[in-house]
Order: sequence, then C-alpha cells, then structure tokens
Amino acid sequence: MLPPALGLLLLLACFGTARGNLSRDESQPTTSDETVVAGGTVVLKCQVEDPDDSSLQWSNPAQQTLYFGEKRALRDNRIQLERSTPNELTISISDVVLSDEGEYTCSIFTMPVRTAKALVTVLGIPQKPQIFGHEQPIDEEKIARLTCRSSGSKPAAQLRWKKGNKELTDEGTEVVEDPNGKTFTVSSRVEFRVTKEDNEAEVTCTVDHESLQNSERSTTQKLQVHYKPTAKIEPHPQYPREGEKLQLQCDGQGNPIPQEFLWEKEGSDAPLQLSSDSVLIFPFLNKSDSGTYVCTATSSMGSVVAKYNLDVSDASPVPSTSSTYHAVIGGVVAVIVFLLLSLLIVLGHYLIRHKGTYLTHEAKGSDDAPDADTAIINAEGGQAGGDDKKEYFI
Repeated sequence: MLPPALGLLLLLACFGTARGNLSRDESQPTTSDETVVAGGTVVLKCQVEDPDDSSLQWSNPAQQTLYFGEKRALRDNRIQLERSTPNELTISISDVVLSDEGEYTCSIFTMPVRTAKALVTVLGIPQKPQIFGHEQPIDEEKIARLTCRSSGSKPAAQLRWKKGNKELTDEGTEVVEDPNGKTFTVSSRVEFRVTKEDNEAEVTCTVDHESLQNSERSTTQKLQVHYKPTAKIEPHPQYPREGEKLQLQCDGQGNPIPQEFLWEKEGSDAPLQLSSDSVLIFPFLNKSDSGTYVCTATSSMGSVVAKYNLDVSDASPVPSTSSTYHAVIGGVVAVIVFLLLSLLIVLGHYLIRHKGTYLTHEAKGSDDAPDADTAIINAEGGQAGGDDKKEYFI
C-alpha cells in the first residue's frame, strides 16, 4: 500500500498530463527563424500535426501570398515549392537580397485561423576593405596614419590591423549607416612611428564578419619609407698595381637612392669629379695616385661620406711569349734526356750480366788447353764427362 503523500503526488501528475494533452493545439502550425547571406538561398518549412482538412499558406512580410498549398500565388521565379503535403509546406527563396528580410507568415485556415511567424535575417556581405594614407612615402621617424574602410556589412563588421606578423591596435572605429538604411560602413584608424626597417613592410587590414563563413577578406599595402643614404667604395681590381686601370665604385644605398656623387682626394683643394656617375676611373695608375679618396653621396634625405685608402703597388712582371716557348722546349728536352739515360742504364746492366756468364763457361775448358779451340773442346767434353760420372754413380 502506497503512503498517502506519494499517492497524492501521482494523482496530481496524471491530472497535469491529461490537462496538457487537452490544452495542446494539434492544428497550430510551427516554423523556425532563418539566417541567410545575401545572394544565398533560404528554406522556409511549415508543419502541422492536424491540418483539419485545410491547406497551409506562406506569405511574405508585405502579406503577399507566396504559395497556397502547392499553388504558386506570386510570380517570382526565385521562390520555388520544395514540398507540399497536408502536414507540411516547404518553399525556398534563392538569390536573397536585403529587402527579403522580415517576418514570413505560415497560415492554416481553420476555425479560427492559426498562424506562425518565421523571422528571416539577411546578412550583408562587407566589401573588400580599402586602405588610405599610404599614397605618399613617409620619412623615417615620422608618424604613419592609415585608415581602413569597408562598406555593405550587416550587421556592422569588425576591422583588424597587422604590420608584417605583428598585430596593430587601432586608434578608434567609426560605424556609419549606408544610404539604403540596412547596411553599414565601418572605418578604423592606426598610427605608428616608422623606421628604416619599415620600408616595403606590408600592412594588412582584415574585415571579420559572420557572412564570410570562416573566410577572410583583406587588403595589403606596402609602406614606402624614405631614409638617409649609406655608401661604401669598392675598387676594381681589388689589388691595384702601377700601370693598371682602376675603377673606384661608390655604392650608394637608400630610399631614394643617391643621385649625386662628389669625389675628392684628401690634401687636394679642387674636387676630382661631381656628377651622377658613381665611378671614378684611373686609366693608368701611378705611384703619385696613392692617397685617401672621399666620396660624398647625396639624396633628398641627406648626404653620407665614404673613404678609401689607395696604395699603388709595384708593377708585376709580365712573362713574354718567347720565354714561355723556351720553357716548354726545355721541358721537352729534359724529358728526352731522362728517357735516354734510363735506357742506357738498363742496357749496360743487361750486358754486364751476359758477359759474366760467357767468362764462366770459357774458364771451364781453359785450364789445361794449349789454345782456345782446345779449351772449348775440353769444356764440352768436361760437361759430357760430368754427365757420364753422374750416370756411373747412379
């Protein structure tokens, strides 16, 4: 047996459920709010559990009927029927524009007429941002003031800045409603001091908006920074000698690049050269050309001085063609003499070895012979006798 309190609770729960079922209107249509990007397609779905033998109808914010059941009521090819059953009416609107925004009504003509609202929100896509204030070069150590602007966003977009890979903090954002009364123009400003290293640096303005669907829309501009020139002198050739031609190159760098070069020699009253040519030429070096040379490179941002100490070395001896020819001939002769000497040494060694063998054979038969012929015969006989002796002992 249940306790009295628990039984009361179960009774109240059953009564509440029955009352909820009785109060629920199965002929009430249901819809949902939709958000769409301008230019996209929105789908409107209306459903009802009990149509009560009535048809569903969609109408636009101006209360113009779009579809009544499966019948088209408004001649707009952008609006198409997706599904029509006694319990559902679904339509689609393509190429959505900002004026399509508003409350759409789904109605069912029962007694009484029942309706449901669907709010369609159209997002305005922001235009590609534009950067202003970079049109003219900026002198180093001056303040750069840049403005980024983007129109057509709905709701108002957000703008952010970067210089290279570094985020920049803006000085303020301004939002102005566009003449159509639906979209907005957003402006953002940044200020920063530029240095020589900022020349050719990329400044990027990016617009963030929900209509872009996780994609970025940005603009990048390169800074032009004017800075003071630098210069150094490069000799060609590297090690000048007396009698040679020498060129001194005054390599001027900067923005803008130096266009005027003044050449002077320390200890000399008159300048050597003043022109846009950065090269000082010595057609034929002399010992008297030794000294310190000064190049002054000038641009609109100022002047810079570079120095070079010229020390002319003695002229190097140049080998003549005849000397080279004689050296080649001498080398060939030396090789030939070496080969001949080697051949004579080998030949002499060979002759000495064979002469010793002849004398040894000759001595074997000459001990008891009165003349040379008898010695040779005795030698041959001795050899035969030796062989006989060997056979005898065997």
